[in-house]
Amino acid sequence: MEDFIQLTVSSTKTHINDFIRIIFMSGLKTGKSSKGKEMHYSVGALIKKDNKYLLIDRNVPPYGFACPAGHIDSDEATEKAIRREVNEETGLTVESLKLVTNGEVEDNKCSKGVEVHYWYIFDCKVSGELKRNEREAKSINWYSREEIKRLNLEPAWRYWFNKLRII
Repeated sequence: MEDFIQLTVSSTKTHINDFIRIIFMSGLKTGKSSKGKEMHYSVGALIKKDNKYLLIDRNVPPYGFACPAGHIDSDEATEKAIRREVNEETGLTVESLKLVTNGEVEDNKCSKGVEVHYWYIFDCKVSGELKRNEREAKSINWYSREEIKRLNLEPAWRYWFNKLRII
């Protein structure tokens, strides 16, 4: 009888965790990686002014300095997602954008627990007044390539800055 009760409690706990996971992530665009792992889709914005890049020091996981970025919602176009993320994190409006690169990044664990993301990185021209989103960022500032090399970058952004030969 104890085995049955323990199995039922364990099984119920698993089902509750699965249910919470499905509800928590149901709004995100998901898929399978090239290795069959669960994968999220994300966007990132390279915003440059006077040879400096706009970076935030993330207040939420994954921590570190990063360009404005985030997950794509399940029903959202990639271009709409980058415009939304830039505005949410910086207060700026994307006036024009150009896809610079895209690809799958492993070992890129997000706050939702997924470790693989397919990224779309855009060069964005923006307008408006820069405003820090206090929930998202400890700070927001412009950094040169040399300054970026010395920052504690969020791992995905270290990958992209190296791939794009920014650092």
